[in-house]
Amino acid sequence: MLCDSCKERDSVVTLTRSSADGVVTEEHLCDRCAVARGIETHITQPKQPLADFINSLHQQLPASPHDGSRCGFCSGTLRDFRNTGRLGCPYCYATFEATLRDLLRRIHGNSKHLGKRYQPPPPLIEEGATVLAELRDRLRRAVEQEQFEEAARLRDQIKVLE
Repeated sequence: MLCDSCKERDSVVTLTRSSADGVVTEEHLCDRCAVARGIETHITQPKQPLADFINSLHQQLPASPHDGSRCGFCSGTLRDFRNTGRLGCPYCYATFEATLRDLLRRIHGNSKHLGKRYQPPPPLIEEGATVLAELRDRLRRAVEQEQFEEAARLRDQIKVLE
């Protein structure tokens, strides 16, 4: 089947889209047209600047006596990590902890996260926002139904809360 976009090469990717009204459309794309739209194919290699950066730093580390050790779960080695920039499984973090800590110190200057943590807003602000939203909704409905006295009362309540 030919590519629906360029109509020159064979399609290798089928892009299926479903709209809100339930209409499903299929589009068949070749490798080049898929890449142009940002769709990865089996031929394209994803760009991973962070992984490349970590890999370059890790390559600079001197050879460690732990390089030959293997993860007991996935049999991954530090050499595999150096080549791919990825650990094989969650157990690799414990197995290669010392080397990973050295790598983190080189990247961040510390092996512990010292950044800010998310603090949710106080509940009173959320409650006030919810009450205001409800009052505004009731005001809108009162105006639509031409209940102007109720709308004036709701408007005054909103002004007090704001």
